[in-house]
Amino acid sequence: MQAMNEEKKAMNERKKAMDEERSVLRWGGLAGMIGSALFVVVFVFVGVFVGDEASAAAWVERFPEIRWARTVENSLFLVVLILWVPHFLALYRALRRESLAPALFGSVLGILGLVVLAAEALPHVAQAPISDLYHAPGATPEEKATLVFMWQATQGILDAMLIAGLVILPIGIVCLGVAMHGARDFGKGFGGVGVVLGLLGVGGAALLLVNPGSIPGAMVGVFTLIIFHFVVGWKVRRLSRLVGINGEAHSHVEKSSREKKVKETR
Repeated sequence: MQAMNEEKKAMNERKKAMDEERSVLRWGGLAGMIGSALFVVVFVFVGVFVGDEASAAAWVERFPEIRWARTVENSLFLVVLILWVPHFLALYRALRRESLAPALFGSVLGILGLVVLAAEALPHVAQAPISDLYHAPGATPEEKATLVFMWQATQGILDAMLIAGLVILPIGIVCLGVAMHGARDFGKGFGGVGVVLGLLGVGGAALLLVNPGSIPGAMVGVFTLIIFHFVVGWKVRRLSRLVGINGEAHSHVEKSSREKKVKETR
């Protein structure tokens, strides 16, 4: 009777662990996919409501008109970064058993890169006071010129953090690609995709390091992140449906292997 109760308790604990694993993978994968989709929305929003300017003086001049749009844009970008954090955590959870080292290093580097990007995600907070002084009644041409230089300096600091984040993140993606390559639940296909996207991101980061104003480098870095989190997020979410099945299959294989060894010993 006691043995039956202990076995039942162990089964309940295994079921609870599988439910928790399933929940982490489901919501982590979904967060990665939603973050990527939202990032595409941010690009469309910027193209429609914000646009681009050739000089810092033009940005300061236009800022009061597009202040609301920049606030929405930057807030959505911060939400994207927040959504990608649980995706990295879910990936570590899915890969830790078979590829612990690359899964750990990749997840840590990925989250570190997101933290760096989050630090520069709200530039309008720093730029709004400069714009207010620039457009204040009585501001002289000399003061306005000084404020434009301040705008440029502020933007330079923010750009440095953006580039640092885009350098760190693809290295983490390469590590996660290596981890997926060695995990049977992902296989060589998704592992290869992760490594290739990570290397493309590293290439884009190299362009930014050589030329901080490189638009192709920034675009490559950003779109590799969008594709990675959407594609791999879909896979992670799909894995959540197989957690119980795979767990039972692996347990059956291990049990059969133990029984075979006992028979051979006898």
